[in-house]
Amino acid sequence: MKILVTGGAGYIGSVVVEQLIATHESVVVFDNLSQGHRAAVHPEAVFVEGDLADRKAVDAALTQHRPDAVMHFASKTLVGESMQNPFLYLGDNVTNGLNLLSSMVEHGVKRIILSSTANLFDQPERMPIDESERIVPGSPYGESKFILERILYWLDRIHGVRFACLRYFNAAGATLTRGEDHEPELHLIPIVLQVAMGKREKVSIFGDDYPTRDGTCLRDYIHVVDLAQAHILALGALDRSSQVYNLGNGEGFTVKEVIDTASEVTGKKIRTELGARRAGDPAVLVAASGKIRKELGWVPQFPHVRTIIESAWRWHQANPDGYLK
Repeated sequence: MKILVTGGAGYIGSVVVEQLIATHESVVVFDNLSQGHRAAVHPEAVFVEGDLADRKAVDAALTQHRPDAVMHFASKTLVGESMQNPFLYLGDNVTNGLNLLSSMVEHGVKRIILSSTANLFDQPERMPIDESERIVPGSPYGESKFILERILYWLDRIHGVRFACLRYFNAAGATLTRGEDHEPELHLIPIVLQVAMGKREKVSIFGDDYPTRDGTCLRDYIHVVDLAQAHILALGALDRSSQVYNLGNGEGFTVKEVIDTASEVTGKKIRTELGARRAGDPAVLVAASGKIRKELGWVPQFPHVRTIIESAWRWHQANPDGYLK
């Protein structure tokens, strides 16, 4: 099978490409490199530098490479930025997604995996969050993903485009050759590891009086390889029907637990700074994964936060400057 992966030079996308190639799939990466890294693209993948905002470039890629399916990761993904500049997300994410989807329909490509988000659920009524939870997006970023999910629903009904939407919170960890390298870095685990490497003075803890086991926010972290396997399983099941799946690790970890574990893994003292709560930060956010476990047999192979951090630490130690060598 030939698969077009948008955003395949980014963190999650590049690992998914790596895992696809390990299963002997043919992969074309389509990326504008605004957030990704050319060095992260697997050498056996065909690389097309292009922007989803350019419909002609999308059409050219589909015409030339004729993929059997698409995995769509390319997106602006910063929740905070979307609250400051909603049009950047409600505009670009949706418009670029429409360019891709309309081109797929024109070229007869009828299978797609959408990298969605658990930010669809701002104040969930139940925890962990399963697929029956009422959708109330927590930001324009979450709203942009929900709009794409709804578009896919109609494309399935009208054009027979089969889809799977995978909703998850925090991808973390690394493979031996691919890891997390953002600028700026806003995710907890790489920030903590930057402190351990002396690249950052401290890590901020935003509130320690939440109703959790140590007072800090509890969040879901999934190893990026486990996420990649979920995408591959979902792709293989598209012949049955379109689906949405919430992806969770099965348990959450608090901010203090992540920091303490990172200190143990690295052997370094992680300096922290206590700050005030951030507006809109729920005490607990964990996604359920019972549906995908039951229907597709997905089981996380790296469920423990220590294993996740160990893999990230190995990659950062081997690549102290990220992909910039």
